[in-house]
Amino acid sequence: MRISKRKPSFGHQSYQQIKYRINQYIRVPEVRLIDEDGNNIGVVDTRQALTLAQEKGLDLVEVSPLANPPVVKIVDYKKMKYQEEKERRKEKAKQKKVEVKGIRLSVRISEHDTETRLHQAEKFLSQDDKVRVEMILKGRERQHVDLARENFNKFIDSLNQIIPLTIEQSLTIQGGKLSAMVAKK
Repeated sequence: MRISKRKPSFGHQSYQQIKYRINQYIRVPEVRLIDEDGNNIGVVDTRQALTLAQEKGLDLVEVSPLANPPVVKIVDYKKMKYQEEKERRKEKAKQKKVEVKGIRLSVRISEHDTETRLHQAEKFLSQDDKVRVEMILKGRERQHVDLARENFNKFIDSLNQIIPLTIEQSLTIQGGKLSAMVAKK
């Protein structure tokens, strides 16, 4: 029978959770104590700090384990964890996820279809998304890359007149595909 040494993973946490040692799990003889008001009490015996915290009905939490001696604070542990979780959620809400939207053109695209694609691209860019503009050449169209490049550049220029652009990825031609990535300035 073969025994696996790898630990099973039952889920993935997207953030790193900070683990604190609290109360009786603090195993050093002396600690630097900070009371619930934020005042520095000084270096005291760990048992004395623990009894002080218990008298106040609070927890003794090791906030800086690498210091010499480790820094501990008298605080309500559940309240502290709640505040940290609240701040983490607030930071996550502030993050904007930028999506890449695609606009596909063709060499023989009509003027009306070009206008429709311009409006779509304008809408995507106004939502702070990036836009990948693509043109796929099929069959005999591959012989007229210069015409395709001209139509492509005309579309980008028209879009630049509507919304000021920055070109994230310049025009690339690979096989029968022209593509570029643009974003709002």
